[in-house]
Amino acid sequence: MNDPKAGLALLRQPFDPKLISRLPKPTKAQTDAVKADYKAGVRCEICGTWHHPKVVHLDYVGHAVLTDRLLDADPEWNWEPAKTNDDGTPVLDKDGGMWIKLTVCGVTRLGYGDAEGKTGPSATKERIGDALRNAAMRFGAALDLWSKVDIHFDEHDDDGKDAVAKKAAEEAAAKAKAAEDAKNKKAEPWSADKFAATIKKHAPTVASGAKTVEDLLAWMKTKAPLTAEQEDAVLALRPVSADGEVMTPAEIAAALELEKKEAGQ
Repeated sequence: MNDPKAGLALLRQPFDPKLISRLPKPTKAQTDAVKADYKAGVRCEICGTWHHPKVVHLDYVGHAVLTDRLLDADPEWNWEPAKTNDDGTPVLDKDGGMWIKLTVCGVTRLGYGDAEGKTGPSATKERIGDALRNAAMRFGAALDLWSKVDIHFDEHDDDGKDAVAKKAAEEAAAKAKAAEDAKNKKAEPWSADKFAATIKKHAPTVASGAKTVEDLLAWMKTKAPLTAEQEDAVLALRPVSADGEVMTPAEIAAALELEKKEAGQ
């Protein structure tokens, strides 16, 4: 991209949700609990790994996705260690972290990355990828994801625990709201055809006294809302005696027994 301003603006564009990964971030207590008892963990439906059921997940973009965005913004983007040893290797701080300089569209900004205790070649790649994400964030890349919670908090600190608790509470509240919204979502009422077929099917049961219209009405309401006219139609199934009085199940049974006896004479 030849226009530096356009390239830098591109870095700030939100990432497609399909390109965003989920990173489980357990507390030390949660990790220790699963280490002590494997069955205390679960196979996570979000990230596919085995961890404590109450672990908080953080959104992030992977190295390949970020590299693709950097290339779109500036095909000549580059990074370099902020400081090197005599042999040209990056200087690491006492915590094993590394400062880098990321240059995009002629603008250079610092970034910091660590390997979170890993060693060997994998640690180097982890450190570089983390530093690039951190530096790119200074340009606004995936800034909305970083702003949710700082993924570099120390889980041994109270602030870290507070961040995890807050994030867990937010996720729980979001799930509860989604469940409540789904519950309150207005369902489609009974269609005329389905209502008529259901009444035809259950009318004999009500007439025999095996089921009351109240039972039928309650059951139908669990399946779909009823209009006022449909409720009246269900209530109209209630058996009545010759004098117009509503018959109880016992009276219905007695009337049916009497009909059988008269038919047998």
